[in-house]
Amino acid sequence: MNKAKQTKDSKTSSTIAENRRARHDYFIEEQYEAGLALEGWEVKSLRAGRVQLQESYVLIKDGEAWLFGAHVSPLPTASTHIHPDATRTRKLLLHKRELDKLIGTVERKGYTLAPLTLYWSRGRAKLKIGLAKGKKEFDKRAVEKERDWQREKQRIMKIKK
Repeated sequence: MNKAKQTKDSKTSSTIAENRRARHDYFIEEQYEAGLALEGWEVKSLRAGRVQLQESYVLIKDGEAWLFGAHVSPLPTASTHIHPDATRTRKLLLHKRELDKLIGTVERKGYTLAPLTLYWSRGRAKLKIGLAKGKKEFDKRAVEKERDWQREKQRIMKIKK
């Protein structure tokens, strides 16, 4: 494969921001890819990596999915005639069938939608959202204990070799 082609492909699927807290606080059952309706200054800020998903969440209102609380810091070189709102509500672009499925699952079964990662896919900003169920405190401790055990096991195997 051509080297120029490889670098182009690796750039198009690069991660902009990740919400590690969501994986810590929730069991992620399913994942969906959603597009974002963005303004021009937001795209420039995303390219500069000035976005934070830590406090963000996804709600479904009137049959549409919305991203709340994502903080996109405006660049200092933003236009003077635009007054950027860093935490504005952004519409998520999903297929009707996916939206219908999510609405049913969230309303009836008590799941929640958590934004997981924001990344570029073929020049477009995409948000991976997860259909999630909340973890209890003992679940979090069990996951941490398992992770520590796996790490210790790797150390033991490394020493024996």
